[in-house]
Amino acid sequence: MLGATDWVEAGFSLLATDGVKALTVGRLCERVGATKGSFYWHFADIGAYRRALADTWAQLHDSDRAEFTDGAGLSPRERLGRMMGVLLGQRHWMLERAMREWARSDADVAAAVASSDRRVRRAVRQAYLDDGFSAEEADVRADATFAAGVGFLHLSSSAPGEKAVVRQQRFLEIMLRH
Repeated sequence: MLGATDWVEAGFSLLATDGVKALTVGRLCERVGATKGSFYWHFADIGAYRRALADTWAQLHDSDRAEFTDGAGLSPRERLGRMMGVLLGQRHWMLERAMREWARSDADVAAAVASSDRRVRRAVRQAYLDDGFSAEEADVRADATFAAGVGFLHLSSSAPGEKAVVRQQRFLEIMLRH
């Protein structure tokens, strides 16, 4: 029996491969092999479904990124490397891009993305502060690192590979110079 989680996973898959326009009841039913009645059993309408999708993404996103602030014992460089690895990791790169694109046309999704981004930027800033940079320098470096991470994400036409990892590490070397 299908649950709401199955519908959300199908939506993530469609969103990542085909974009927000693919998030229709018909396409979702095709993806999971179920009827529209099953969809409406779990969601009042497509708007409620899309809100559930955005909320679930934010929760998953934040739990994956919780390790940014749970990096006790890790050096600032190790924390920053971990953060970039999560953003550009195999698991999220297509969905991350799709969510950011969707956020351009949906205020609720934009709010979820912005909220998550604020938490990430705070963690990045803290890593720079912990490495001995002033508050002003930490702010500038955190913004640059965040922007570069999103840029690396959009430059990849396929899941980032070894070359992207090398570039991420080189970028961090530059950013951590005093």
